[in-house]
Amino acid sequence: MKKITIATAFVCLISIFSASAQKYEVGTNVVSAGVGLGSSIAGYTYGTQSPGWNLQYERGLAEAGPGVISGGLYVGFKTYKYDDPEGAYDFKWNYTIVGLRAAWHYTGLNIEKLDLYGGLMLSYNHLSVSYNSPQDIQESGDYNSDIFLTPFVGARYYFIPQLAVFGELGYGVSTLNLGLALKF
Repeated sequence: MKKITIATAFVCLISIFSASAQKYEVGTNVVSAGVGLGSSIAGYTYGTQSPGWNLQYERGLAEAGPGVISGGLYVGFKTYKYDDPEGAYDFKWNYTIVGLRAAWHYTGLNIEKLDLYGGLMLSYNHLSVSYNSPQDIQESGDYNSDIFLTPFVGARYYFIPQLAVFGELGYGVSTLNLGLALKF
């Protein structure tokens, strides 16, 4: 009985991992969560920073040539802290991006598990700064918060029809984002 159970589990795993994903198409929904490497904010010697965390949603909207246009949302967050090595003061930056994205997914390749895309994001980039000094002077405020239009390119590789790893280059809370994507 134990051998039958192990054999059945093995066959199920092989069939899951050998199943091919459908190409990106109109009506496809994808939710992605990633962690970023590299930074688009300060990088002082004595500072520390969190990874850039991001969450994305997109939906295939229309066919366009050998591809599909999608629309979606992006939210990203990152912190950076600078402590003066002499202890005189410290700064903390909180960097939040909320954006609308449009991408074109190239479907002309014969690699069904691969989703290649590129696009533009219209975003509001909010950078808040707080400052503390030994004299108990505390200040905070917004610094250079603005609206931006930025490009990005990326790829997803589907290990199973609904789950992929992704990598994306572009301007966001990080220069390079890596993570998981769920298609439904």
